[in-house]
Amino acid sequence: MTVGLAKRAEAARVRAMFEAAGAQPVETSVLQPAEALLELYGEDIRARAYVTSDALRGEQMLRPDFTVPVVQMHMQHGAEPARYTYSGEVFRRQEDDAKRANEYLQVGYEVFERDAPHEADAEVFALISSVLRGLPVRAATGDIGILLAAVDGLKTTDRRKAALRRHIWRPRRFRALIDRFSGRADVPASRVALLAAEDAFAEAGVEIGLRSKREVEARIAALREDSEAGPLAQGEVELMDAILSVQEMLPHAVEHLSDIAVDMPAIADAVDGLRRRTGALAARGVDVAQLSFEASYGRASMEYYDGFVFGFYAEARADLPPVASGGRYDALTRQLGQGGEIPAVGGVVRPGLMLGLKEGTL
Repeated sequence: MTVGLAKRAEAARVRAMFEAAGAQPVETSVLQPAEALLELYGEDIRARAYVTSDALRGEQMLRPDFTVPVVQMHMQHGAEPARYTYSGEVFRRQEDDAKRANEYLQVGYEVFERDAPHEADAEVFALISSVLRGLPVRAATGDIGILLAAVDGLKTTDRRKAALRRHIWRPRRFRALIDRFSGRADVPASRVALLAAEDAFAEAGVEIGLRSKREVEARIAALREDSEAGPLAQGEVELMDAILSVQEMLPHAVEHLSDIAVDMPAIADAVDGLRRRTGALAARGVDVAQLSFEASYGRASMEYYDGFVFGFYAEARADLPPVASGGRYDALTRQLGQGGEIPAVGGVVRPGLMLGLKEGTL
C-alpha cells in the first residue's frame, strides 16, 4: 500500500470511530468563498491560505480548515443538538519551514450542544484522546475564556478593552498594549507629535491611499481619547500577569486561578466553568491530575477559539505540528449565524502524523 493510501485508510478508520460516537458525516467544498474568512481573520489569513479569483464567484480559498464551512452549514440547516464528522485535505502555505506539508489530511469531530457545554468539551477531548491511545503523545490544555473575562473586568475604557480582546491571539501585540496602557512603555514619538499638532493635515499634500480623510480624523480622535485615559492600575496588571503565568497540572491550575479570582471577580464564572469541565473530564476517565494546563495556551495558533482549547503533541518531536487539536468556538457561531448562535466545540486529528507515530517513521 502506498503512503497516500495508507493515510486515507487511517483517516477512514478514525472517521468511523467518530461516526460510532454519534457523528453525522458531512462534506464541504475544497474551494471556499474568501469573504467569510477575511471577515473573521482580516488580511492575516492571506499569509496562510491559497487564494484564487473566479470571474463569477469572486475570491476563493483552498480550504484552510473545515470548521468555518461546517459552522456555516449547521447555522443554515442544522438541528440541535448535532454532531458532525468529516475528512479531507486542508491547505496551508508554508513560508518558514519547507519540511512542513502544505496539504494534509484532517479528520474532525464537532459538537453543537446548547445545554451542557462543559460535558461537550469533555466529550470531544476524551474521544480524541481515545483515538490517539497507545501513541507517544502528550496533551496540553488551556482556556481562552478566562483571559477574555479578565480583559472585560479591567477598569479602563471600552476602546482599550476592545483592542486587548482583538489581540488576545497575538501575544506580543497584547503585551505591548498592556505595557502602553499601564504606562510601562512610552507612547511612540510619532504618535505624540501627531496628537500635539493643531491640524494634522496642514502639510499632508494630496489625499492618496485607501483611507479617507474622515477615517483618518476618526482614528486621530480615538488616539486622543486614549491619551486622555488614565493608566491601568498596577494591581490589575499584576493580576493579569499572574493569570498569564499559570502553567501547571489541571487541578492545581484550578485552585491557583480560584485564588486569583478572589482579587479579580470578573474571572470567577470562567474559573467555575474550568472547575466543572475538570469534573466532566474526570467522569469520562481522563487522568486530570496528569493533564497539563497553561493559561496562555492556544493564543498564537487558535484564533477563533474563545474557551477551552487543547492539543496533543508527539513527545519526542517538539518540531512537529499538533497530532490533534481543538477547542470551543461559541463566538464563531454568532459571527456566522446571521442572528443565531449555539455553543460549539470540536477537534481535528492528522492521520498522517498518527500513522508516522505508529510506524516509527517520524
